[in-house]
Amino acid sequence: MKRPAKSRDSPKMDIRSVASLARVSSATVSRTINHVSTVDPVLAARVWKAVKELDYFPNTQARALVSGRSRLLGLIVSDITNPFFPELIQEFENAAVERGYEILIGSTNYDLQRTESCVRRMLERKVDGVAVMTFGIEDFLFERFAADNIPVVFIDAAPSRPLSGFLTVDYRAGIYEAVQHLAVLGHRKIGFIAGPLRLRSAAAREAAFVECMRSTGLTINPNWLMEGDHTLEGGRDAMQKMLTLPDRPTAVICSNDMTAIGVQHALFEANLKVPDDLSIIGFDDIHLAEYTIPPLTTVRMSCKDLALRAVNLLMEQLQPGTDKSNVPHPRIETKLVVRQTTGLPRGALQDLVAAKKSKTRG
Repeated sequence: MKRPAKSRDSPKMDIRSVASLARVSSATVSRTINHVSTVDPVLAARVWKAVKELDYFPNTQARALVSGRSRLLGLIVSDITNPFFPELIQEFENAAVERGYEILIGSTNYDLQRTESCVRRMLERKVDGVAVMTFGIEDFLFERFAADNIPVVFIDAAPSRPLSGFLTVDYRAGIYEAVQHLAVLGHRKIGFIAGPLRLRSAAAREAAFVECMRSTGLTINPNWLMEGDHTLEGGRDAMQKMLTLPDRPTAVICSNDMTAIGVQHALFEANLKVPDDLSIIGFDDIHLAEYTIPPLTTVRMSCKDLALRAVNLLMEQLQPGTDKSNVPHPRIETKLVVRQTTGLPRGALQDLVAAKKSKTRG
């Protein structure tokens, strides 16, 4: 049944109204709304039932003044137009809401001034903690959070100071699977399109590719290592340059899925087929990767796992009595998801048939 709208003359609902309906004290209502874990579950259930019946909206600013906590977590991302980040934001919000927190989002667009603006907004809103998912932030900006004793979680690495932790992404595991997958298919000429190498994550992914190629015994052609910018356009431009080379790779691994989709578009424009003319592997496994034509083979880095670990790490830092100088570094796993953008190199079947005939004649 739809709840009738409140008139302007209706009495203002406050914490005392909730306490009266729930038959508890105002202090119990306050502790319940602030998610204090020691509240009796039976009493908490009555409070939340009263809150719903009265359509009561707690004053978050007042709660922050009383508790000293804003119940707000900041999330700083790089590029809101990259589908990886909206997926990450959704998972981060899900995890935060489950723990009684709201989130404040900032997008840097890889711009220092935008990053400074994001940091300033977080401080103005007095966030309780911040997850920096930009794969890189200037140390002097981190100092602003440190000065206010605000816990911060980074990806890959963090300044060696209290109240800072980081999530370790195992780039090598997924990229090694990707290289091995291509090698088993018969590819020996494998290229790599990186992201902006000023970013730790992009440099780490390229380094993992180089290491995996060498450990597999495959030769790395420097002409097939290109720097992109993690965008569709960057992937398309890098592939167009690669197509001008006299000796081209038969497969390309990309630093993220947006780059890989841009590569697919460049090949479409050149009337080349995937994977017949070129095999492609992305990185991230965004939702869109499953719906490209053909569906994209990619290395999965779980947004859900990343968001959950980040929120949990912040929660640990916010617990009273936690050792702030010994923050754990949760590991984020990666693994290859094989779809339809990888196949045998062009001419591989004919070469196999020819080799078999030659062996038979011998």
